[in-house]
Amino acid sequence: MSVELKIPVIGESVTEVTLSSWLKKDGDYVAEGEAVCEIESDKASMELPAPSAGVLKIMAEAGSELKIGAKIGELDTSAAKPAAAAKTAPAEKVEAPKTAPAAPVASSKEVNIPSPAARKILDEKGVSAENVNGTGKDGRITKEDALASHPTPAPGPKPSPAKASSPTVVPGQRAVRSEKMSRLRKTIATKLVEAKNTTAMLTTFNEVDMYELMNLRKKYKDAFTKKHGVGLGFMSLFTKAVTVALKDFPSVNAQINGDEITYHDYADIGIAVSTAKGLVVPVVRNAESMSLAQIEKEILALATKARDGKITIEDMQGGTFSITNGGVFGSMLSTPIINIPQSAILGMHNIIERPVALNGQVVIRPMMYLALSYDHRIIDGRESVSFLKQVKELLEDPSRLLLDV
Repeated sequence: MSVELKIPVIGESVTEVTLSSWLKKDGDYVAEGEAVCEIESDKASMELPAPSAGVLKIMAEAGSELKIGAKIGELDTSAAKPAAAAKTAPAEKVEAPKTAPAAPVASSKEVNIPSPAARKILDEKGVSAENVNGTGKDGRITKEDALASHPTPAPGPKPSPAKASSPTVVPGQRAVRSEKMSRLRKTIATKLVEAKNTTAMLTTFNEVDMYELMNLRKKYKDAFTKKHGVGLGFMSLFTKAVTVALKDFPSVNAQINGDEITYHDYADIGIAVSTAKGLVVPVVRNAESMSLAQIEKEILALATKARDGKITIEDMQGGTFSITNGGVFGSMLSTPIINIPQSAILGMHNIIERPVALNGQVVIRPMMYLALSYDHRIIDGRESVSFLKQVKELLEDPSRLLLDV
């Protein structure tokens, strides 16, 4: 009996996905629930588990773009599970009967047969199939094998004895490689361009003295971790400051829907997370009603899911405001792009000790530049500047976050 493997429904708006990689080989025996492949939508990646135990038959190549419901393979559920004791079988040599014909040995040409996609790539690179080791079924050359191949340089003429002692000048390598954009990367590119083209985006700046916030964190971080089981980071403090300021400036937390403006009496804060496949923005929901410990735990859980490729579309939908921290990579200043349909995004940056004037004296303080990019169609300059100023003041006097004043 065979069980079909199909692309599942993974979101209301998702109609097509990319079969990014097979985690099992053709002919492998897989257990029920074991991941067999990885698929990628325009918003997230996910592993596809086997619905039943059986021997896998692959029917779609990695890299294929497929519709929801497309068949990609089968599982032969009637196949017996390989015996675990196979390794302990006696290694006695058994000779085949002399009358039995010897099994034909496949030639290298029969083994190294490229798929159509691999053939195209090899031709473009000028690589012979005989010089590529195929990892596909029966030694076939897959698309991945072709992408990883390198042209074999033609042997140069042998130097004459008279020129043997001349120095050889080896030019620097000028290798060029091309990779297909992932579905997530294409979606990111489309969204960023759409944000630039459809919003009246403007950025306002301020700076925050991190001295009091850093002292607070240093003083209580061990006790915080001991009690709540999670570290006290700056992101929860920034998130809490933002939620307080959003109450006083509701337009920063609003969205344009056609001819209407939609205001939110809650704060679903998107936290930008960098992953190996690109930037994703999972959402901390109802952050305005959460404690610092609850925010830290939710951010940690979402960031872990994103970096492990387990993030879901539901985790990233419905944010009302976003925060991005380029400071973890060393950024001093930037103009972040709005995560549409939201109307604003706060950019955090590197903390750098700088001389500043304080009470008539020049002192060294840990300073951070803040950037608020906003849609000027819905947020006026007075509101954007005042919002950012309030965030700054809350961070410079963090006791206000606890007292709600």
